[in-house]
Amino acid sequence: MGSVRDKVAVVTGAGSGIGRRLALELARRGARLALSDVDEAGLGETADQVKALGAEVFTARLDVADRAAVQAHADAVVEHFGVVHQIYNNAGIASSGSVLDGEWSEYDTVLGINLFGVIHGTKAFLPHLVASGDGHVVNVSSLNGLMAQPGMSAYCTSKFGVRGFTETLRAEMLAGGHPVQVTVVHPGGVKTNIATAAFERGAAQRPSTPADEARMRTYNEKLLKLPAERAATIIVDGVEGGKPRVLVGNDAKLVDLFVRLVPRFYPAALVRFGGVLGSVD
Repeated sequence: MGSVRDKVAVVTGAGSGIGRRLALELARRGARLALSDVDEAGLGETADQVKALGAEVFTARLDVADRAAVQAHADAVVEHFGVVHQIYNNAGIASSGSVLDGEWSEYDTVLGINLFGVIHGTKAFLPHLVASGDGHVVNVSSLNGLMAQPGMSAYCTSKFGVRGFTETLRAEMLAGGHPVQVTVVHPGGVKTNIATAAFERGAAQRPSTPADEARMRTYNEKLLKLPAERAATIIVDGVEGGKPRVLVGNDAKLVDLFVRLVPRFYPAALVRFGGVLGSVD
């Protein structure tokens, strides 16, 4: 068992949701924090809450899809703290759209944030994690990194990509004997504003439909149930326990079992029961 106490931990997407709760959980356990988000107002609120717990915090507005900006952020964090031990690549957005009708711009946006944001953060900080002698990469995938769903092409692609990238990284760290642990996180239905934000982003680009509104209500009222603070506790417990994979919520555990048991038949089962058995993180 390890501990996050006195570790310098980087958290992206810390302005709300799981990211904010991760920051607070890490602060309660004595970590020093480097927090970032594109939402400066939300980030400021998180920073104030973390400071109230007595934690040292460094903040920066950051678009994780911007490779040069992420590298500059890594340099700034190292300059501030002198060392970095952990990175929680958490920033992400939800998305809907089919392969047949989806816009290229949606793939560019979702993959840029959800997948390349994780890759950018990992590659920018990894040399510093190795140098720390006690590093840990924590990449947040999703229930939809375990199970694909119709109508969520770009999102599922990004989250399966995070899973593959993270598992590859873990194998490489083991093969190279590097002092860096690697964890992939698969949250199920966590109570955040991610579904509403996805609906609002889509409505800004094209007229929303009754189906869009119904999907948002389904997520918010029936699927996004696990409190974000509980999700953060599960994640940090998994990190301190050195777990390579953390399933957050009973729904994630059930979906993982379902897909493993019937990998050939689960897509047909999803279609038969309406296509929404899981949830976004």
